[in-house]
Amino acid sequence: MNLSQQIAKHVRDTYTGGNWTSSSYRQHLADVTWQEAVTKIGSFNTLLTLVWHTTYYLTAVRKVLEGEPLHAKDAWSFDHPPVGSAEEWDAILQKTWQEAEAFAALVEQLPESRLNEAFIDGQYGTWFRNLEGIVEHSHYHLGQIVLLKKMLRQWPLPEPLLPDA
Repeated sequence: MNLSQQIAKHVRDTYTGGNWTSSSYRQHLADVTWQEAVTKIGSFNTLLTLVWHTTYYLTAVRKVLEGEPLHAKDAWSFDHPPVGSAEEWDAILQKTWQEAEAFAALVEQLPESRLNEAFIDGQYGTWFRNLEGIVEHSHYHLGQIVLLKKMLRQWPLPEPLLPDA
């Protein structure tokens, strides 16, 4: 397996399972209801927002892999449609699974020799840095998803314990 194929496997494993952390988007989102997905806790992002955000970047870089220009802004990555039903939540999850697979399939086909080439115009580093960055970014937000899901299911949260004065 060459390096491009290994990166593609890492992407798939992050979204569908089988990675070193034994933690995936599909595993942790499988039983999340649409109500949980849109529930806001304090200043934290919602589960919906985090899923949308990571999928946004998969899509943006997938389009670059397909030969399109990079057209992405962090501010846009949090701008998701409202979700008010199980069907709407499921559609967003289905889009995530499809984008992850489409992204991985394109990465798998990327000649390994291109991994050290500049991504776009070089200001973002190499292809390798950006492809692995997608995996790191996805794992970072997966950790947030896991914690937020636990918090949602323990609502209301217990009062914090304060140290003795």
